[in-house]
Amino acid sequence: MDREERCAAKAQMVAQMQTGQSWQEAATRAGVQTSRTAAYRLLQRVRIEGAIALRDQRHGHPVKLRGPVREWLAEFCRAAPESTGRTAQAALFERFGLEVSVSQINRLRAALGVRRPARGRNQPNGPPSEPTWHEGAGSLLLLAAAQETGVIAALEQALPTGERVAPRLAHTTPVTRRQSLLTLLFLGAVGLRRTWDLRGYTGDALALLTGRRRASGFWHTERFLSQVARAGGDEALTDALAKWTATLWSVKPQEPGQPPRAMYVDGHKKPVYTDHLIPRGLVGRTGKVLGCRALLLLHDAQGHPLFATTQRGDLHLTKGAPAFLERFEQATGSTKVARLIIDREGMAAEFLAALVAQERTVVTILRSNQYQGLSSFTEVGAFVPLCQDRDGVVTREVACARFVLPLPDHPGQTLPLAVALIRDLRRPVPVVRKPTEGSASERWDADLDGPSWIWWKTGWVATPTPAVPTEPKLIPIVTTAASLDPVELVQVYTHRWPAQENSLRDFLVSLGLETNHGYAQRQVENSEVAKSRAVLERKLAKVQRQAQAARERRKRAEARFRQVEQQLKAKRVEATRALTERLQVWEQQGVGPYTLRERREAGQRGVEAELAKYQERKRQAGDTIRAAFATCERACQQERDLLRQLEDLAASERTMYELDHAKDQVMTVLKLVLANVVMWAWLMSKICLQGRSRMTSHCTLPV
Repeated sequence: MDREERCAAKAQMVAQMQTGQSWQEAATRAGVQTSRTAAYRLLQRVRIEGAIALRDQRHGHPVKLRGPVREWLAEFCRAAPESTGRTAQAALFERFGLEVSVSQINRLRAALGVRRPARGRNQPNGPPSEPTWHEGAGSLLLLAAAQETGVIAALEQALPTGERVAPRLAHTTPVTRRQSLLTLLFLGAVGLRRTWDLRGYTGDALALLTGRRRASGFWHTERFLSQVARAGGDEALTDALAKWTATLWSVKPQEPGQPPRAMYVDGHKKPVYTDHLIPRGLVGRTGKVLGCRALLLLHDAQGHPLFATTQRGDLHLTKGAPAFLERFEQATGSTKVARLIIDREGMAAEFLAALVAQERTVVTILRSNQYQGLSSFTEVGAFVPLCQDRDGVVTREVACARFVLPLPDHPGQTLPLAVALIRDLRRPVPVVRKPTEGSASERWDADLDGPSWIWWKTGWVATPTPAVPTEPKLIPIVTTAASLDPVELVQVYTHRWPAQENSLRDFLVSLGLETNHGYAQRQVENSEVAKSRAVLERKLAKVQRQAQAARERRKRAEARFRQVEQQLKAKRVEATRALTERLQVWEQQGVGPYTLRERREAGQRGVEAELAKYQERKRQAGDTIRAAFATCERACQQERDLLRQLEDLAASERTMYELDHAKDQVMTVLKLVLANVVMWAWLMSKICLQGRSRMTSHCTLPV
């Protein structure tokens, strides 16, 4: 399209925009490639300047190096080829009074062929050039390790393809895709946390690692990351990570009789600071409940991070671990997580029972509120030394025991656990008092006797209160296995700190694991309000049932009260009539007044005794009516209070948004890949150094 055709196309676009069409439709019909800002800026100029605004004119600064100035500069550079750009700049200003930049002078010298001769290799008779220092050359070891382990090829194969891929990503060359992938992979190796940091990055290390002359910019890298995330690349890359790590750190098969390979699962929360309400969780390192993302991490016994997924911040470890393990096993195809080590966060009865049903063995630790002293355990064996200090004094003992864990969701059912019971002799704790103990020791002076007990008299001398009885602290490490070696179980669980916690701190956090990537969000149900509403609705349904049951109970009691009252009245009338008839008969028979009175009183007592059971039934019915009325009143009051709480909860409900974790999961996978590459390179270097030292020790030098 020449200048005239472009001018006509822009005129057509402006005319269509003036008729009310959107700038996208107008640009498409006119065949003009432009942006929204440029389109409306052109429309504004046309309204102000007229048709002249449609003409393309030259932009930039006026040309200074032309005519005599250009010829003089060419002669000056030919006469003095060693002169620098600043020397030529000063000469131009002194001769013509022109201020020209050094870069413009150098471009003209290159165009005229009078460039300053290079030093070093282009001067064979000159002194040898010094070696050039390349920034980040040491990180080439990581690139070599990544190529040797095959992770780059695995990641390239996992990049999304097909209809879901954006056209720009689908038509990029393999070299460009590889360079963009390496840029994201080695961001942490050059000290960058996120793609935004590329805006101020001026080093050469990243370019050296990615095979480019200059490192990729922010917009190019961020666009590549966004396109991969939108195309579902996070799922494919996560599966590729599981396959690669399972192959990289594969171990020999277990010998018969040996416990299965131990795997360590942990949850990690990284906070997300935003003005919107997002799912919240307890961030362990701060002890605060914040909006966050939840990471589930899987390590092996050597601390290698094998697998990770990114979840909502309110996901608990016990809820996400079963699906997490199944996905890892499905991705690897052959790796079976048979033995699992989890911290006390996973100490939930139903969670352990679910893992046992999946034929997994779990090792964890009891919470302090689940047991009370040594009496909570059964079949406690003999304590054997576990740890000693430098003087040979035993500081910890261990014994095997059993513990029964009730299942809350299955009343009457329990989960038997084997326990490695550690007794820490260095940490005494107060003895838990039984509630059946006497209250005599509650007085502060109960231990005083004799003269020391008369504390209200002058001259009384105080003595220290008795020391609180203590016992060694118990640390119960439990497992769902049928049998155990207590020492081996303690070693496996305590190895969690160097294998898992140190790996997080030394590698993953250092490489930016806690850095968030991507803040796209969508509106979801407020889970916090939903939980509170569910609790209130359950309470509301309960009090409604109680009120309805109280009404029915009161109704039945009132009917029973009326029935008993009628029966009592009828019985009283009948008994009174019978007594009157007997009195009349006795009076006709000539019974004396005194005897007649005694018989009448005895008859009345008999009537009252006969009616006593009806009186008791009437009283019980009345008590039931009053009790049902009180229960109904209390339930109705609670129902109103709960309805008020529900309305207040609805009025104070905030809109919750869930973050899109695709970008963050892609970057998490790449950080785990880089951490494994670093560990593998360090291990290979260590093996090479050990082999070299072994060879040196066997060598003999000639005399």
